[in-house]
Amino acid sequence: MSNPSIHEKIHRLQGNIETVFIGKTEAVRLVLVGLFAGGHVLIEDVPGVGKTTLARALARSIRSSFRRIQFTPDLLPTDILGVPIYNAAEDRFIFKPGPIFANVVLADEINRTTPRTQSSLLEAMNEFQVSVDGATHPLPKPFLVLATQNPHEYEGTFPLPESQLDRFLLRIEIGYPVRADERRVLTSQRLANPLESLEPVLDGDEVVAIQTAVREVRVDDAITDYVLEIVSRTRQSQELEIGVSPRGGLALARAAQALALLEGRDYVLPDDAKRLAVPVLAHRVIRRAALATGGCRDEREVIRQIVDETSVPV
Repeated sequence: MSNPSIHEKIHRLQGNIETVFIGKTEAVRLVLVGLFAGGHVLIEDVPGVGKTTLARALARSIRSSFRRIQFTPDLLPTDILGVPIYNAAEDRFIFKPGPIFANVVLADEINRTTPRTQSSLLEAMNEFQVSVDGATHPLPKPFLVLATQNPHEYEGTFPLPESQLDRFLLRIEIGYPVRADERRVLTSQRLANPLESLEPVLDGDEVVAIQTAVREVRVDDAITDYVLEIVSRTRQSQELEIGVSPRGGLALARAAQALALLEGRDYVLPDDAKRLAVPVLAHRVIRRAALATGGCRDEREVIRQIVDETSVPV
């Protein structure tokens, strides 16, 4: 590893989060991939599995601001972005920032608000800035959106459009803990929530420095061709109406760089791209309408098969 201190910092951050978010190492690592790759993460899971705890633990661990936005049908874009307010003393309008102006933003139940409000996040997630009444306001660095939605609840929801889904670097699941880990969760909170005493181990500048280091991780031409082959096969699949876009290929390559750095390497292996293909690509494809009903495979299974059938470079 070219810079051992970076790997040490990442290891310390992961361990700190896992002191309160117990038994879900893979979920923590995927969120860190999203953070260090400069992307955003969609957590698709049932209520009560610790999504808010994970977001708060991350924000506390990197000494950063945290805001939780509960998405509801009556939520307006200005409730998220902010609004100009007239200041009589100064005889001018002053911009009052909304909750999007935080380092870690938990967009809870994002599919419960209208498409108009959902789309207000697009510029923030893509450009790391917000435009209100013709004025542009930069967002703080680092900036990470952790959005959640319940995949089993459809009444009163507004499915995220493809353009919104494409802005998420990864879509992940957390799942229920195994019995031993769940017991640790129960016993750890008998006296107090350990999250309240969690101390930071990194600051925002260190996170930004790691994000810069991710871009320096070497990607061999063979790895690039491997990513392109996976992407190409999604477009040729008879089960998919829409395959992975060029943005999706870029996302897989960048996420693989971040994972390599998490693993203590300054170069990407084929296994990095293979391991991340499902969480990075599955939410970016659309099954054919004729196949979207009945007992057919979902997008994750299609991507998994495509990856299994693609020759791995030596």
